[in-house]
Amino acid sequence: METLLIALPVLIFSVVVHEYAHGWMALRQGDQTAAMLGRLTFNPLPHLDPFGSILVPGLLALTGSPILGWAKPVPVNPRNYRNYKRGDILVSLAGVAANLILAVVFTVLLALTLWGLRAFPAFGASAPVVLQMLNYGIGINIILILFNLLPIPPLDGSHVFYHLLPPHLAVRYREMGRFGFFILFGLLFFTGFRFLFVPTRMVHSSFVGVARLLSGTL
Repeated sequence: METLLIALPVLIFSVVVHEYAHGWMALRQGDQTAAMLGRLTFNPLPHLDPFGSILVPGLLALTGSPILGWAKPVPVNPRNYRNYKRGDILVSLAGVAANLILAVVFTVLLALTLWGLRAFPAFGASAPVVLQMLNYGIGINIILILFNLLPIPPLDGSHVFYHLLPPHLAVRYREMGRFGFFILFGLLFFTGFRFLFVPTRMVHSSFVGVARLLSGTL
């Protein structure tokens, strides 16, 4: 429960930034749908999905699986993009790019915190909670990147994968998209997305290693 109390605010913040990035990039590509519907905001309330933002992370935390979740997808209309293919790819990748930026920001904050604790040991009383939150900030954003890049509709990776396929295969792939939610819920039910745990740990360790190197605590 303590883990969830620390990780859930970080997760919600991260998925809200992820969805905002989709809407912002869509606006840059000529689509105003997200802005017109009030979704181009950092206010978490319009973005929260009770199932994906609260229930799923809670269940995963209770089972010891990596904490993962999602917000309501930002509505976009690809027909409004100035260039459909380019716009669809950029909008799809904007969310994972935002999570990568957040992972880097959390890494820098972790480095500064570690340096500060070494320079000013008197502030160490609240350090465990702060360090744990920053660690979760790195790990959660890494797993969000890996999860969203899976080529399973409607995840971001499926849009990019679609545009990489030859036309005849792209049509077949799009037709299979209606089964995407069933595949995702099957993975959630049978695996708890544990297959993402190893690559997440590897990348997370690298980011933490950089933070320790920058702080002089390595």
